[in-house]
This record gives sequence, C-alpha cells and structure tokens, in this order.
Amino acid sequence: ACLSPLYHLSKLPKLCKLNSLHNPQSLPKNFKKMGKEDNQGEEYLFKIVLIGDSAVGKSNLLSRFSRDEFDTNSKATIGVEFQTQLVEIEGKEVKAQIWDTAGQERFRAVTSAYYRGAFGALIVYDITRSSTFESVKRWLQELNTHCDTAVAQMLVGNKCDLEDIRAVSVEEGKALAEEEGLFFMETSALDATNVDKAFEIVIREIFSNVSRKLLNSDAYKAQLSVNRVSLVNNSDGAQSSSCCSR
Repeated sequence: ACLSPLYHLSKLPKLCKLNSLHNPQSLPKNFKKMGKEDNQGEEYLFKIVLIGDSAVGKSNLLSRFSRDEFDTNSKATIGVEFQTQLVEIEGKEVKAQIWDTAGQERFRAVTSAYYRGAFGALIVYDITRSSTFESVKRWLQELNTHCDTAVAQMLVGNKCDLEDIRAVSVEEGKALAEEEGLFFMETSALDATNVDKAFEIVIREIFSNVSRKLLNSDAYKAQLSVNRVSLVNNSDGAQSSSCCSR
C-alpha cells in the first residue's frame, strides 16, 4: 500500500485546506476534472512538464490522469508528447497541458527547449530503482536552469504498488523533498493511487501563484499571454505544437 501524500507546510497551496495534510482523501471540493463537453473556452493555460529517468512511469502517470488508462506495454517516449486536461478551480476553467519528456540522455538536447514557459513540474523516480532516485538532483538542476524559480515542483516516487521490491524508502524521498523544498508524494500509475492528487496539488499551486502575480502585476498578464502554446490539428487528427517561449 502506498503511503499517504506528504506536503511541506511552507509550500502548501493557499487554496488547499490544511486538513488535507492529515486526510489526503479530502482534496478541496472546488477542484474538478472537466470533460470535453464542458469546454467553453479555458481562462488559464498551464504548461506542466513530467521529468525523470526512462521507464519510471511518466507516460503512464499522464495516461492515468488524463484518460484513466494504464498501458502494460508502454514504450519509451521518443522526444516529447503531451496531453491536455481541463479542470475547474474556484469556478475558473483551467487547461493543464502536460508534457511527457523522454528520459533517455540522447534526447536531452531536443527536450530542453520544452522547459521554457512551464509553470509546474513533476520530478518522477521509480521506488524500485535507486539509480532513478539518485538522478533526481540532476533533473532538478536541468529544470532550474531552463525554468523560472517560481515553478511549482513535486517529487513523485512512482510504482509504490511494488512495495515488496522497494529500493528507495519513503523517508529518503521525504528527506530529499525537504532538502530541495518540494512537494512529495508516492504514486502508482498501475492502480491509480495518488495520481490525481499529485497533479491536482501542482495545478492548484500554479493557480495560486498565478493568481497572486496577476493581482500585483500587469506585466505578468502580458507574460502569461506570450507563454501560451497554440495547438494545430493535423489532417490525421493528431496535435502538433508551436511553443511560444518567454
């Protein structure tokens, strides 16, 4: 069984109730996923990146969150892929555009450009492979090199359904998160444990950060507009992207 999510009090989203620390099942009721039929023009578009070594389960985390699916035959991501999920926060429509980046070293030069304009990141490791946990600081360094320091960040220990072959303890994950000032949560894309919660907390933190900045800066409103990613439908129905960097 996966441990309940762990948060930092210092990093707790302002829109998230304190009792969620002790009762992770009770996420705020004013956050909900929306179907395509609910889309009437999103008010916010937040780019979020999934990073971490190859085969830690990034693609399946994304599939579980966006489509409630799990692919037992999932193959390594080539380059960059993304999915979108509409959510509602405080009556506002938000489109979370979640980018799944390849973990292989040979794609680093290709994917680094896609960090630009990101508002949030989930740094994922596999609790059964200590080498993926040891790589977290390298991923954080790359993230911080290409992104603003205000990016909402969560450390995610995935595959917590494999408790019998665990190689990274919960305490180790928590200690690293505390050291780096991150949210921390263990998940299982296989059985969906904590997957929605992980994404929801990051999206809410982004919403909180953006709301604060919008109240205080007209320049930030212009920056938000510039950072939008325009989507173009190809003839085969697939989505291509044009990323407007900061």
